[in-house]
Amino acid sequence: MSVSVVVWDDRHGLTDRLERLRGTVTVVRRCDELTEVVALAETGLAHAALLAGDTAVIDAASLDALHRLGVPALVLTDDLDERRRLSSLGAGLESTSAGAQSIADLLELLCGAPPAPGGPRDRPGGDLAAGPAESTAPGRIVAVWGSGGSPGRTTLAVNLAVEAALAGQRVLVLDCDTYAASVAVHLGLLDESAGVAQLCRLADQGVLDRPGFERACPEVAVAGARMRVATGLPRASRWPELRSASLARVLAYARRRADLVVVDIAPYVERDEDLSFDTAAPQRNAATLAVLEDADEVLAVGQGDSVGVPRLVKALEELREILPDAAARVVFNKVRASSVGHAPERQLRETWERFGPSGAVAGFLPWDGEAADRALLAGSALAESAPASALRTAVAGLAGTGVPRRRRLLGRRPPANVTFPPAGG
Repeated sequence: MSVSVVVWDDRHGLTDRLERLRGTVTVVRRCDELTEVVALAETGLAHAALLAGDTAVIDAASLDALHRLGVPALVLTDDLDERRRLSSLGAGLESTSAGAQSIADLLELLCGAPPAPGGPRDRPGGDLAAGPAESTAPGRIVAVWGSGGSPGRTTLAVNLAVEAALAGQRVLVLDCDTYAASVAVHLGLLDESAGVAQLCRLADQGVLDRPGFERACPEVAVAGARMRVATGLPRASRWPELRSASLARVLAYARRRADLVVVDIAPYVERDEDLSFDTAAPQRNAATLAVLEDADEVLAVGQGDSVGVPRLVKALEELREILPDAAARVVFNKVRASSVGHAPERQLRETWERFGPSGAVAGFLPWDGEAADRALLAGSALAESAPASALRTAVAGLAGTGVPRRRRLLGRRPPANVTFPPAGG
């Protein structure tokens, strides 16, 4: 098998050394810029890429582009930290002092073997500096998605995470909504650093480790529990920062750092038709699709009224067209008799059984505008601002934790063995 190779930065005279072998490896082009290597790979002229330049320039975006084109990359470096970083990104490695035959053999091996594990879905987690405190069992990823409008996706995501944290789980909240990120507002966080973008940047550089992870998503105390929160993009125009490949790497790493990862995502799943011919171009909804593909569970939130139900039906139909294997659990929010009639839960359940594209409804969240407004105004969760509200109880039930009952002696005769202190004591 003949192997055509493109060489980046031929500082070691690789072209002449490989050509003198007169073997199956042939150098088709020498490039001065890494972007030229990717461009040449897109033409289909190269079977492999030999990267001998400054490794600090090599990031996940370039390696992902080569991997997507089926062109394995072999990097020459002796730096141990760089070898570890590039290995986590899926690159093949060889020493700068390696002989030409050794390099040629490795290039043939890379081209003859299955595609290198550069893609995040082929390489779950990679070697991303796992610390001793990380979980050995992978955590669950729950994506909170739903129809357009304001059905209450973020409200559910935040409060679901808080209930899990109160139950003793290690919880991480990721705000990956590329249209209107609002987790920070719901929790009263005034930080515009976009923690989720920081995580993606670290993943792209191959340096996503425990210190960087903890800086990008600090702990937040809510209702007596603590959980980590990676805030979303403060401006929607920054959506290209959340590449699907880098976000998938972040999710793989997050599984090892938390028992539960709750991801708030945008409702839109359609791909950009104008860019469908160019798979390398960034896609506005790629972040949403990446989360939906990797999630263990998808909660599809819809508003429980005559507008919200058909919206959710259409949204799920669009989701199935793009991701046929995606299975979503339906949750109706803002459920009230004034919008659907007597016994609203029964009405919604029967309507969904007749017209809904998926299975049974997983849960109903009652309309409790006062409790929701109180929590939003306080920048907190329902468990803190409205702990006894019907909405909080329903969310806790959906989380499988339940609301702990409190003993109340007010208005009841105290037991005989209970003695109250004297007034003013």
